Amino acid sequence: MSFKNAISWFEIPATNLERATNFYEAIFETKLIPMDMDNIKMRMFAITDMENGVGGAVVDSGGFHKPSATDGSLIYLNGNPDLQNILNRVVNAGGTIMVPKMEISPEYGYMAVIMDTEGNRIGLHSIA
Repeated sequence: MSFKNAISWFEIPATNLERATNFYEAIFETKLIPMDMDNIKMRMFAITDMENGVGGAVVDSGGFHKPSATDGSLIYLNGNPDLQNILNRVVNAGGTIMVPKMEISPEYGYMAVIMDTEGNRIGLHSIA
């Protein structure tokens, strides 16, 4: 098996899956796909490319994963074509903008960091 991307799957922890689902659906203007198993409930992002090894979900694992504003990895979600469009919806959806849109470089585009309704620090990246 060869890997085409550094990330193959990510899970964003949620203590209130309905609230977290509503947040991500609102800021990305999309519907998350329910994918429940015996011991874990997931709401998978609709834009996944499992063929090329990329996907992720908001997850209620019954306490196995816990939201964190400061600990652990920081993932960056795709904010293309312009992450400002997503940032414009964050506060009304119950989140907080921690780092406003800023240019990384002309070659690498822009980034921002938000806090979701669960207390997770989440990065956004876009080319514009």
